[in-house]
Amino acid sequence: MHSLRTLSWFIASLLVVGCATMTAVEMEQRFGALEPRERVVDVLPAGAVDYWRDIKPIVEARCIVCHACYDAPCQLKMSSIEGIERGATEARVYDAARLTAAPMTRLFEDARSVAEWRAKDFFPVLNEHADTPQANRDGGVMHRILRLKAQNPLPDTRQLPKSFDLSLDRKQFCAQPGTFDKFANKHPLWGMPYALPGLADEEQNTLLSWLEAGAPYTARPPLAPGFVAEIDIWEAFLNGDSLKARLSSRYIYEHLFLAHLYFPALSDSQFFRIVRSATPPGAPIELIATRRPYNDPGVERVYYRIDRAIGSIVAKTHMPYALDAARMDRWQALFMDADYEVDTLPSYAVKTASNPFVTFDALPVRSRYKFMLDEAQYTIMTFIKGPVCRGQAALNVINDNFWVFFINPDDPKLEILADFLSTRQKQLTFPASSEDIYRPIKYWRQYAAQQKTLLAEIDAYLADHLAGGAIMNPDLNLVWDGDGTNDNAALTVFRHFDSATVEKGLVGNPPKTAWLIGYTLLERIQYLLVTGYDVYGNVGHQLLSRVYMDFLRMEGEMAFLQLLPQEARNRERNFWYRDAEKEVTQYMTLPRFESESVPDIDYRTDNEKLELYGMLREHLKAVLPDRYAMTAIRSTAARESIARLNGLTGLPANLMPQATFIEIAGPSGNYYVTLIRNNAHLNITSIFGEKKFRKPDEDTLAVVPGFLGAYPNAFLLVNEIELDRFAARVTALRTEGDYTRLLDDYGIRRTNPNFWRQSDAFHSAAQEQLGFEFGLFDYGRFENR
Repeated sequence: MHSLRTLSWFIASLLVVGCATMTAVEMEQRFGALEPRERVVDVLPAGAVDYWRDIKPIVEARCIVCHACYDAPCQLKMSSIEGIERGATEARVYDAARLTAAPMTRLFEDARSVAEWRAKDFFPVLNEHADTPQANRDGGVMHRILRLKAQNPLPDTRQLPKSFDLSLDRKQFCAQPGTFDKFANKHPLWGMPYALPGLADEEQNTLLSWLEAGAPYTARPPLAPGFVAEIDIWEAFLNGDSLKARLSSRYIYEHLFLAHLYFPALSDSQFFRIVRSATPPGAPIELIATRRPYNDPGVERVYYRIDRAIGSIVAKTHMPYALDAARMDRWQALFMDADYEVDTLPSYAVKTASNPFVTFDALPVRSRYKFMLDEAQYTIMTFIKGPVCRGQAALNVINDNFWVFFINPDDPKLEILADFLSTRQKQLTFPASSEDIYRPIKYWRQYAAQQKTLLAEIDAYLADHLAGGAIMNPDLNLVWDGDGTNDNAALTVFRHFDSATVEKGLVGNPPKTAWLIGYTLLERIQYLLVTGYDVYGNVGHQLLSRVYMDFLRMEGEMAFLQLLPQEARNRERNFWYRDAEKEVTQYMTLPRFESESVPDIDYRTDNEKLELYGMLREHLKAVLPDRYAMTAIRSTAARESIARLNGLTGLPANLMPQATFIEIAGPSGNYYVTLIRNNAHLNITSIFGEKKFRKPDEDTLAVVPGFLGAYPNAFLLVNEIELDRFAARVTALRTEGDYTRLLDDYGIRRTNPNFWRQSDAFHSAAQEQLGFEFGLFDYGRFENR
């Protein structure tokens, strides 16, 4: 019966879309030539659909969940009206086979008008023929693709047919105005929202009415006077005339250019960004758009300005950063009042600008480190949520779950090592300073030799400048405790195969690995994966960045291992790097200076790593947040039931998605948990062929109260009284069929008519839980199982 109904819909769809095909030439003959138009109006007619009031909420809830940021299909970025006007292109931002760097297509930066985007091969999704209702209907891709979905709803099946390609690197079919009929005839079921239920009638009619009217909108209102005054204060601070102030502001900008800045005293929902401008405060911003934030600005004096962040906030890129009086006082103390001199400003030559130890050598190293530690979650988050982290090829350099700790900024090695590194430019060549390359294995060996030389020189340098003590016999005081007040002191990273999440605190079960990061390592990762990374770069640059990160990850792991006794250190290292190449394991035993250290920590069990985790938890207890603690589930019975899945290992865990959002219906209201699957590996040193090193029988599940992750893979609904049964069902999973039946009973699939209602419920609950940290989820990885 279902198959006959699907066939009927298919035949009907062909009749509907195939009866009135028009070529691009015919459309021009009928509606006039394509030409970008001005859509901003001073006043809307009475009763007209208003973009800000009526359209934007629908677009946010139904469109942006797939069309935002660099991974928006066809680069159709719908998180702002400017993105909708810009339209789409067949060019990809993420292209694993790109041999030369791609032209940059950053919205608001690399073109300033719709006409300029057309010159960069973006085509319209709004009608740009004559402004008539008929032309706006038949000449606009957005209008037609919404109608296509209404005419051809999803087939009445649990799972979508294989004709729906949901892979991240699927072939793009970017429907254009003059070829839309061909697209619709070939793919009648591919209306928007793609591979999801169509819109409710009211939403559909509202959108279509707006599009038929020519998609007009009124200009954004100007910023409220309070924001303008606050921006003036901050721009004055960031644009002091002294060399010390100018160098400090350059350092701040190169670390915060991805941040969503906000003024908590005024609002936690209006965000801004720091930009480089050719014009000083008080004048309109003249944006300096360069490939990297440290590239030559081409002007004599750079000004650091605070600009409004335009567009809806999405979880996958949202990194909030508060600017308040306490922050300004902190930066004043760290950078402006500190006792040091700046004689000359560093150049923007790539070889030196890509190396922060050279560029910012004059700035006090403790000031730099404390600046990064103050918001360590943001710092680590930029590695994860920055453009580098789209795709498995970038993220397979980290384990699926690990904890991050930081070396105390009072560590006596800090200034000595920073001074040392500022003289080692040759040993600190970053991928951003290299030419395009095509032989990553060669560079692995080159970096290995480079790092071995560097570590040996560090051995000798520290031996000359320090006695043993805290260096040869580290204790827990080596680990930063957040000064007793800062909850950034410990972080948890969850990798969800091709995306990742960073949270404050020690979330979930004790992980396999952990990192201990000091200033020099933190800064190198920053300039490798954030400041120096080019998402538009060629395959050589991207692979080289991954190769380099291998050594930085190992350095963080080695530092953590120094807190363990030698025997436990060797045991853990061998477990973390099972079946790794011999040269990798040899590298992990370096340097000699560190390998001879004996920690001054009283271990009393034969599971030293777990014992160390416990001691670190006690060491940091004053600053560990409890948002994701299991006690956040108030019902004791419910907590005990769902906790049965915490740490579940092997095949049941392997059959579950990477990230599952669960709504639990309780007698006093609904609450939410996230199930995270952590993939196990023999090691993660291979650039290619990750599957070869997978260890599915060691996969684990983690239960996290609330919402964790930007890319949910599945939605489940469970009644609290069913939690015991549900946990038993998950524990008993043995086949894909078992999981399918689990979804039959509890799941909200892509094809479920209630999908959007459930999406709204999750978004509403997440916004209540996360507050200013909230961003819209992305459904680009939602499964079809």
